[in-house]
Amino acid sequence: MRFNWIQNPKVFLLAFILLLGCKKSPLSKNLDSHSLLIGEVQTLTGSEATFGVAIHRGMELAFRQINAAGGVQGKKIELITLDDQGKSEEAATAAAKLITQNQVLTILGALASSRSLAMAPILQKSQIPMITPTATNPKVTEIGNYIFRICFTDPFQGYVMAKFASGDLKLKRVAVIQDVKSDYSMGLSSFFSKTFKKEKGEIVAVQSYSSGDIDFKAQLTAIRVQKPEAIFIPGYYTEVGLIARQARELGMNIPLLGGDGWSSPKLKEIAGSSIENSYYSNHYAETDPSALVQKFIKEFKEAYHVIPDGIAALGYDSAMLLIDAIKRSKTTSPSEIRDALASTHNFLGVTGKITMDENRNPMKSATILKIQKGEILFQSIINPESFH
Repeated sequence: MRFNWIQNPKVFLLAFILLLGCKKSPLSKNLDSHSLLIGEVQTLTGSEATFGVAIHRGMELAFRQINAAGGVQGKKIELITLDDQGKSEEAATAAAKLITQNQVLTILGALASSRSLAMAPILQKSQIPMITPTATNPKVTEIGNYIFRICFTDPFQGYVMAKFASGDLKLKRVAVIQDVKSDYSMGLSSFFSKTFKKEKGEIVAVQSYSSGDIDFKAQLTAIRVQKPEAIFIPGYYTEVGLIARQARELGMNIPLLGGDGWSSPKLKEIAGSSIENSYYSNHYAETDPSALVQKFIKEFKEAYHVIPDGIAALGYDSAMLLIDAIKRSKTTSPSEIRDALASTHNFLGVTGKITMDENRNPMKSATILKIQKGEILFQSIINPESFH
């Protein structure tokens, strides 16, 4: 179910009232301050908090490094973070508050497509740039010319996994189990299915669940009857881990496929060995020998004592991309930053080179990873040049 701000009048009305209450220009505080105020709307509590914390740490590390090096344009970065609690209405309220009360230059977030779709109209109306690290639904940047993302989109991610399933794995019959309450899951399911069918594959079953469910045996039993060669699960690690366990309990020892929503150490904790020999698309590989990647991993581990996942890397890149844009801006006005973001070309990030296209989506590659013997192994890279 997609979140539509027009169809959620309470959210829009609250945000609109907050915007009307702003008596000063959003620039005024930043122009007078020794700091550049950057807002972050993040999921720090709720079922997806592991993702939110990872993204926040990536951003925090980036800004800490920039400040230690003297800041940008003679000013230090101050990150103001508000928790959306995993709720679209909270994301919209937080975005409005950061604009009207904190008068931030830019907002980084949100984690999920649903929350990003709730925030984006408010940012567009206020002409404050928004960069989402992880919202993959294509509708997010369609809101307007102040809305950006640094992750690849659902169409590309769905394409990547369908091409990998049909080409590398030689699969002909695949089932899908999707989260009907997630824009991310439904979008990825749709694009995977369309591409897989174009590759002469068959989607033999489509089953649904809702975020927070814990029993999937009815859906999996229905899928088992169709004898698929694999199951595509475009969801988040919380449910994916449980689905994997229950699939194996039902004797379904076939590969499981997914997207970047799997990218969390918690997946292996929940699924155990049930997630073995499964594949998912992600934004980078920890085993990438690139000096930039290994430097990021080393510094993240030193700061937080864990290995950063792809979500943390996207948080880091979103902050660094913003810094790069501010450096290229003539002033620190939101409109100048917006123009600099739009002109980004070959920015070298931890998750790859980023060039913004005309729709403010990055042209970048996707990495396919395999879970084997408890390890996350690099499988292949699919470039955007092959995506049509």
